[in-house]
Amino acid sequence: MNINEIKELLKAIDSTNLEYVKLESSDLRLEVSKKAQSTSSPVLSVQQESVVDLSLEKPVVNDTPVTSNENLSVVVAPLMGTFYDSPSPDADSFVKVGDVVEEGDTLCILEAMKLMNEITSEIKGEIIEVLVSNEELVEYNQPLFKIKPL
Repeated sequence: MNINEIKELLKAIDSTNLEYVKLESSDLRLEVSKKAQSTSSPVLSVQQESVVDLSLEKPVVNDTPVTSNENLSVVVAPLMGTFYDSPSPDADSFVKVGDVVEEGDTLCILEAMKLMNEITSEIKGEIIEVLVSNEELVEYNQPLFKIKPL
């Protein structure tokens, strides 16, 4: 997808009442939000108070942002969606406080636009705190878990 096609897509999205759109393909990841976000991502002003967040990057195996806080890693939501702590309503949670997780273990699922996105651990560690409840709507960059590295 070239820059002109992206500009046309942004104009089409801006003319709708959608507030958030995420598009991923083999060579492009595009997230567009009309709500202002306090992130360090590049933003492009579309209309008076509309803001478009445009991120172009190659897809990666796991793009879950992790930030450190007093020797704890905080796993934050890489997208806005509904938080699920288990693969199905009658199944056990992926993780709970006290569990030891390996790098790549599934921590939760975030559902966005009917797509289920597995959020995995980037480190080996112990779950210290689960910061959200099952079926809770989470925002982009909202903290989900605190993990003590092992």
